[in-house]
Amino acid sequence: MRYNKGQISNIHLPLPLWDEITNHCRRKLDGDYLPGEGHAPKAFGLIGGRVAGDRVTVEVIIPLLKNARECAEQKSHMDGAMQRHAVPSETPLDQRGWVAEPTELDAALATLQSLGLRLVGNYHMHRVAWAHDPSRDTPTQLDTILGSASRMFMFIVAMVTPDTPTIRAFFEGAKDLEVPIEII
Repeated sequence: MRYNKGQISNIHLPLPLWDEITNHCRRKLDGDYLPGEGHAPKAFGLIGGRVAGDRVTVEVIIPLLKNARECAEQKSHMDGAMQRHAVPSETPLDQRGWVAEPTELDAALATLQSLGLRLVGNYHMHRVAWAHDPSRDTPTQLDTILGSASRMFMFIVAMVTPDTPTIRAFFEGAKDLEVPIEII
């Protein structure tokens, strides 16, 4: 997806898909893990949809189960990125960050292709309030670095208060490239 500031004016997210995202996040926070799923209170997934004119319409949510960061090759790469760019939090650096597992990513991309959709972004949740960012609804410096040159939207799901989650979208994780989301 090519994007210039102002090119995409809004993102339509159907309510059932927003519910799917929040249910994924709440399930992970509750420690209710699916077979084969990583046991961490973090939710990450892919978002497929269509781009028409100045609008992105979300049509499918694909929750991811496995974090390739747990593999030696990806762990080393992410450990370095964390050391250089992450802000300390209550979650230790070696337990933060998500990398889509290649086989799971390939399957998700095949699903999108079979539906005639494109990968428009990914979502992940922020769950811990920070003194300088109590709502945690914007990308971190690390998010922006990891999202740069991705040509996708990064959807931040703020789960600091799980009963009232929020979602915001940022092109390539850049705070100055936010696009409003309409839950329809």
